Amino acid sequence: MAVLRSLLFYPIFYFGTLLLVARAVIAIPAGRAALRRVVSTWARFHRDCCQALLGIEIIQEGGPLEEPALYAIRHEAYFEAIDAPALFDLPAVFAKRELFNLPGWGRAAMAYGLIPVARDGGASALRTLIREAKRKSAEGRPLVIFPEGTRVQHGRRPKLQSGFAGIYKMVGLQVVPVAVNSGPLYHRLWKRSGQITYRFGEPIPPGLPRGEIEARVEEAINVLNAAGTADGA
Repeated sequence: MAVLRSLLFYPIFYFGTLLLVARAVIAIPAGRAALRRVVSTWARFHRDCCQALLGIEIIQEGGPLEEPALYAIRHEAYFEAIDAPALFDLPAVFAKRELFNLPGWGRAAMAYGLIPVARDGGASALRTLIREAKRKSAEGRPLVIFPEGTRVQHGRRPKLQSGFAGIYKMVGLQVVPVAVNSGPLYHRLWKRSGQITYRFGEPIPPGLPRGEIEARVEEAINVLNAAGTADGA
């Protein structure tokens, strides 16, 4: 069943994605509102494909705050990266710079307001990143970061990337840790049915020392690790 579901999901979702990326590029000259509608449509389309084709139920415990915040999300699969515009209202997501080289998608992502992260860009790149993050936060947009820096196998607990604490310090926002257990179902060739759960933690105030903020966020975003693959099928 997992094979059949996946064989339906891949062509439908990725063909739809190609069409929506083309629509997004075309929508750029029409203004931000038009582009944002296309991006929201893409995220909802992905959710619909996950639910209808893969049999994945998406559970959400808690939710985003009304006031500005930096959301630190566990990163186990592409699922949560694609799903961000469905989970948040106009999120400004920190994404590695290489992704912006993808034809069409990169141009649309930049116009939408994702924040490129050049890991080897030095101090100048960091200043640009922080300036963009503060500007988008001032617009009322939630900032979304995957503090582990890359996808992490479910059940493992690597240290957070050092850049996370620096961004936390310089943007001066409270942090909301978000746990998600997408890996066992989604980060695989033949995707499985079951439940993917988001769990929003308690906000953590700004201004904490590096060691404390990293420890608190790391603990909070890993709270669903014990679930293993029990919900998958």
